[in-house]
Amino acid sequence: MEALERTISSSEARDALPDLLARAAYAHERTVINRRGKPMGVLIGIEEYRLFARLLEEHEDRMDVGTALDVLADEDDEVVAFERST
Repeated sequence: MEALERTISSSEARDALPDLLARAAYAHERTVINRRGKPMGVLIGIEEYRLFARLLEEHEDRMDVGTALDVLADEDDEVVAFERST
């Protein structure tokens, strides 16, 4: 199913919020909300939000693994011995 997208001003969004929520939930329509012609946010349905959040978390996890592998591969890192203080 292909998601539809529309762009409206923040004042239009305020007046049409119930309709926009229904369109996001049932028609999978995305609404870009502008203020003074500048995109400020997007209204999406909860299922699309959950998918986005999961994909973002997976992406961040992959970036963390990549950074850890880079650190492990750096042969110039100094190894510091662990000393107990007690």
